[in-house]
Amino acid sequence: MILAIERLMAEDTAGDPMTGLRWTHKTTRKIRHALEAAGIFVSRTTVARLLRQRGYSLRVNRKLIALVNNEHRNRQFKYIKRLRRVFAKDELPIVSVDTKKKELVGRFKNPGAAWSKQPIRVNDHDFKSDSKGFAVPYGVLDLSANRGHVCVGTSHDTPQFAVHALAQWWRRTGRLRYPAADHLLVLADTGGSNGARNRAWKHQLQTQLCDHCRLSVTVCHYPPGTSKWNPIEHRLFSEISKNWAGRPLDSFDTILNYIRTTRTNAGLRVTATIDRRYYATGLKIAAADMAALRLQPHRTCPAWNYTLRPASG
Repeated sequence: MILAIERLMAEDTAGDPMTGLRWTHKTTRKIRHALEAAGIFVSRTTVARLLRQRGYSLRVNRKLIALVNNEHRNRQFKYIKRLRRVFAKDELPIVSVDTKKKELVGRFKNPGAAWSKQPIRVNDHDFKSDSKGFAVPYGVLDLSANRGHVCVGTSHDTPQFAVHALAQWWRRTGRLRYPAADHLLVLADTGGSNGARNRAWKHQLQTQLCDHCRLSVTVCHYPPGTSKWNPIEHRLFSEISKNWAGRPLDSFDTILNYIRTTRTNAGLRVTATIDRRYYATGLKIAAADMAALRLQPHRTCPAWNYTLRPASG
């Protein structure tokens, strides 16, 4: 029954990647009716209990108004849901991507608590000069297979690094899991290294993924201020944070180990690699190079939805 609820809530769930808390706009009554339609008969009380077991939380009103609000927000959410269903029906890969919070590597305090014989000793101050560097985890979550891949960078979170992580997932796992696929759906936030207005992100998708892997890529961005609805946040990043909670991330090997050993009862499994290459910031893409991209904006919210296709020939 829990797996049935997970499948039912897949497109209507948001969550906090740090605390693991999840929430939904569906009521227990609506969930109960949907389960009944699937042949599962339970009470609203049982639905509420199962939601609490899966980390969903009830919340009261708070006097906080989001400063970011877009008139096309709901339209974009409906469009993303529709595209996800189309790609799933055609058995084409759907991935959610994002950069997890950067981590200072060393004997520093990590939020949370761990079962141990005695407290773990860490530095009394978090000075960058005492660290072994920064870990930049960029994640790719295969929504259909419930499999995650995290590329841990040691340099900067740039579009070149982000697309390298995505292309690495495709070469190592994606093309083997979907051998007949020639099209990929990517769900991403609106800002950051994979931002909707980031020219370098689109250019790198064209060169690293479309042309090199002969793959068409459709990208849908979540509206500004709605990143918590990106599935990777509450289905992958929150689980990693829970796995290493209370443990100092004292080396890159430690970070990779905690990522690789992240598991959930729903079947999540995760792979991880390290990328020690240096990625320079401030990459500028000339207007001529942008014009050469095989970029096709969609009719629905074209600034947030577009498809890139391999170069001909």
